[in-house]
Amino acid sequence: MKFIILGCGSSMGVPRADGFFGKCNPNNKKNYRSRCSALLKLNDMNILIDTSPELRTQLIKNDIKKIDKVLYSHMHADQTHGINDLRIFYIKSQKKIQVYADKDTSKYLKKTFSYCFKNISKEYPAILSLNSVKKVLNFKKKKQKVNIRSIKVRHGSVNSICYIFNKSLAYISDVSMIDKKDFKFFRNLKYLIIDCLWYETHPSHLGFKESLKLIKEFSPKKAILTNMHNNLDYNELKAQLPKNIIPAYDGLTINL
Repeated sequence: MKFIILGCGSSMGVPRADGFFGKCNPNNKKNYRSRCSALLKLNDMNILIDTSPELRTQLIKNDIKKIDKVLYSHMHADQTHGINDLRIFYIKSQKKIQVYADKDTSKYLKKTFSYCFKNISKEYPAILSLNSVKKVLNFKKKKQKVNIRSIKVRHGSVNSICYIFNKSLAYISDVSMIDKKDFKFFRNLKYLIIDCLWYETHPSHLGFKESLKLIKEFSPKKAILTNMHNNLDYNELKAQLPKNIIPAYDGLTINL
């Protein structure tokens, strides 16, 4: 079982569409960041978290040949607008892909990408089947099982969903606040992948100091910072971090 960070960049990516790298060194490949998506890869099942605008490129780079299920964290464009790239996986399997989202995200997906969920014509059938996210999801295929706990967190003015896999790895790409009643689920995990937009505070994301404060609170064996803006250079950021915390980079793979 592997967890792959397909993209770890903030909403405009690094570099931006106009080529601007900010304070990131363009000579370091780890500073090239596409928008946030991730993948849990099992022997017989691939579970995707979010469909970033660069999804097609991310899947090609990581040699991903199939998608079985998709978990959405929230409705924002940088997590959803690569949804059309799921079509090829429907064509290959001739089965609708099971998609899981909360109420607000489901409403947004059905309105914005209605053609993915409705039969437009014989040539363009629905490719996705939408499901409500439950507090606990259990997926099984052949001999492999995965337990996924979903936890609602705040992301500025909207809710976002954090996913915890097999009580081992938490993925929180977009968060500004976690309810204290849920802290117990995050303590002493093997891996904590957490939002760290930039050095300053932000109304919708964790800043550097806030991320480190939560990491200290939760005490994972290893923490990985994601959703990083173009003012966080990989080497400069890494030099400031303790050994158990690293910045993410596109394609970072964790063996679970």
